[in-house]
Amino acid sequence: TLHSPAQTAANLNVAIFRNAAAESIGQKAISLFPGIGFGAAYKILQRVYKFGGQPVLLDSMTKRFGADFDERFGHQTGRTLLSATSGSLIGIGEVILLPLDALKVKAQTSPEQLHGRGVIDIFAKEGFGLYRGAGLTAMRNAPGSFALFGGNTAAKTYMGVGEDGNRATWAQDAIASCVGATASITVAQPLDVIKTRVQNRPFDSPESGATIFKRLIQNEGFGGLFKGLTPKLLVVGPKLIFSFTVAQHLIGYFEHRLK
Repeated sequence: TLHSPAQTAANLNVAIFRNAAAESIGQKAISLFPGIGFGAAYKILQRVYKFGGQPVLLDSMTKRFGADFDERFGHQTGRTLLSATSGSLIGIGEVILLPLDALKVKAQTSPEQLHGRGVIDIFAKEGFGLYRGAGLTAMRNAPGSFALFGGNTAAKTYMGVGEDGNRATWAQDAIASCVGATASITVAQPLDVIKTRVQNRPFDSPESGATIFKRLIQNEGFGGLFKGLTPKLLVVGPKLIFSFTVAQHLIGYFEHRLK
């Protein structure tokens, strides 16, 4: 049965705006960005911590272990592995920000779990329950950040930039960031799927990550671990590439200016 244009518009309104279908235009617009507050806080803190912390840790590790890595792996490979390892360690430390990520996921996928609850109330009542999936997050971040910073450094090494005062151009930073981001997202995707499902379950659910993993393999096969990879590369990839490129170039600029 064909619907009238008015009925079609009404159905489309409900499909897009759901519970905010009868609200004002402003409320409708806001409803399209669930979890934006938690998401913004998480991303800003994460980027500052990761992109600002890794160069500091890398400098420290280079001073202590640089000669050993050069002797064992050669200078270029040793440099790449040091960058990747320091990135991996920084990535593991990201779990401290997990509550913000968990609340962002719930606001986007299960908003009824947060309805009518303030941030202080949620943190007070849920406590360490907001750190559910911390182990999986660390397991995801370790190889993901290893690939991000390792792939980035490997690309710069191939292009012959990044050392001896030979600063990368914007284009070279962008290319290196693209290599690192693609490798990072791909490597981390399986554990990211499990982590998201762990965070999406109700607060009182006793289901473990291992149980979720087992059921996913039974129902969806190993391909389920890479579900959503292409959209993620298309949506998350450009954002990561942009922020990583800007961070790298600015860090390189200020390092050069302050020498």
